[in-house]
Parts: sequence; structure tokens; C-alpha cells
Amino acid sequence: MSTSSLLIETVERICADHCSKESLDAAELGEYPYALWMLLVENGLHDLCVAELGLEPADWYAVFRAGARHALPVPLAETVLGKAWLADAGIDSANKLVSLGLAKGDDVVQVPWGRQADIILALQPREFDGLAVPTSNPQVLVCEATAKQHGNNIAGEARDALVGVEVTKSFDRPGAFEELALVRTVQMAGALETILAMSLAYVNEREQFGRAISKFQAIQHNMAILAAEVAAAIRASDSAVAALGSDRFVADLAAAKSRVGEAAGVVAELAHQVHGAMGFTYEHRLHHFTRRLWAWRDEYGSESHWQQVLGRSLVAGGADALWPFVATRG
Repeated sequence: MSTSSLLIETVERICADHCSKESLDAAELGEYPYALWMLLVENGLHDLCVAELGLEPADWYAVFRAGARHALPVPLAETVLGKAWLADAGIDSANKLVSLGLAKGDDVVQVPWGRQADIILALQPREFDGLAVPTSNPQVLVCEATAKQHGNNIAGEARDALVGVEVTKSFDRPGAFEELALVRTVQMAGALETILAMSLAYVNEREQFGRAISKFQAIQHNMAILAAEVAAAIRASDSAVAALGSDRFVADLAAAKSRVGEAAGVVAELAHQVHGAMGFTYEHRLHHFTRRLWAWRDEYGSESHWQQVLGRSLVAGGADALWPFVATRG
């Protein structure tokens, strides 16, 4: 078994044991799952970027996707990326929980689990485009704050703000925004996989008029669309990960983030439809995944932003380069 496969198996096992509906509900109400986090730390999953492990960034993203299949309610991806950035800048982060946010004036906003973080990194954009998102070459600020304001996204995940920030160090990190966008892309792909599995199980178990609802043509139609959207999203996500480090990474990421975001909207709608009234209740697990899709699709650039990025990239390449880009992987 490869190291990457072993890591994914470890994440799956830990999450299967510790990401129950009850634990996700508790995390949404503000109870940080320390036992789950310590298991991840004990297995070295917070330190995937350590050079001695010999892992590629693609291996990290495979782990992030595996965690998203269980709606992992801790900042594993943010910690791994943050530690990698700090290591490249020569800054020690041993035994630290790291999180990442966006600088906004004297504050840092949209910090996943900032209330638990030992180190906060903030992307400081050098300029803004029409959609007010950072460029691909931001400064990264190492921050301390006088106050932390608790908040949540629509999935109930902690998205905190730091007020009155004091910057202790800073360094450049080209491509930082794109790395974070790729995290959300692969996480959405992981959540989509779970939603498909849940929907398939439900339509085969649920009976109406004496037979499984999977036998009804309308349900079959919806499930066919749902499965096709998930397959397209997974393929787009895999393509972006495969392009890491290449000169077409930004374009492939732009295509993936926008395509997976579109799939998120379609799949969430259809999944709730095929689950019927039960799927709209808080007592069902479905919402822990669909609400994450709705939150993640807008974090680090919405579909419209990445479609503009892709369009500008294709136009810059010229007409003769369009078909080779579409038909090859570079």
C-alpha cells in the first residue's frame, strides 16, 4: 500500500469513528472536537507538509477530500497549508494549530476556527479586481490580535474575525489564493461524493406504494443528473490537482472551481428533492454536506470570478491555443 493510500485510509477510519451526526451538531453549536483533532495530530496528519515524509501536495489534497467526505469539523487543510507556507518562509510552527484568513484593513476576516488557532496567517492583497478578491501574489501576514470575534458560515463552521491585528512577520507567497481555492474545490468534490452515496442508499431503501422509490422514472431521472454532475465535478477537481506546479494550473483551477461550484448547486437541490421532506430536517445528516457546498462554493472566489479568470487566460493564449488547451492536459 502506498503512503498516500495509507494516509487516506487513516483519515477515513478516524472520521468514520468521530464524525457522527451528533459530533457535527455539537461542533456547529461551538463545541470544538478536541479528541478528533488530537487523533489527527497523533497520526501526523497535521504535518503532511514535513519534508521527511516525502509527500507531494497532491497527497495533501487527497487527504483534504477524504476529510470532506465526512464533513470533518476541524481546520486540517488550513493547518497543513499554513505550516507549509511558514516552513518555506523559515518560520517554525511545530505543535501549532494554524489557520488562514483575509486581511481587511486592521482586521483579519473569514478565519476558519480562528478561536482555536495558535498562529493566524492573513492574505494581504496588493490590489483588488472588480470582484474584490486577492490577486495571485499576495503577502502573507503572521498576525496577533487583541480580540477574536466568533462567527460561522452558513454550514455552521467557525469563521472568525481578528480585530486590532499586529503583524509580527510577513512574506510573499505567490499562488496562495489559488492554493486555498483548490482546497475548497477538492472539499466540495468530497462532499459531493458523500451526497451521491447517501442519495443512492436512500432511494433504494425508501418505499412508496409498495416499491423502492428508485423504481420511479422521475427519481431515476434526478439521480442520473445528480450522478453525472458528481462525476463531472470529481473529474474537474482531479484535473486541477494534476495540474499543480504546471503553467496551466491557474486555468485548470479556474475551470474546476467554477465547474464544481455549479455542480454543488445542482446536486444539493436534487439531493434534497429525492430525500423528500426528511432531507429538509435538521435531524437528517444531509444538510451537513449540502450547507458546506453552499458555503464553500463562494469561499476564495465564486464561479463568476473563476470563469472570468479562465476567460482571460484563454483569450491571452490566442485562438490557436484554445483547442490544444481543451483537448490535452498540457
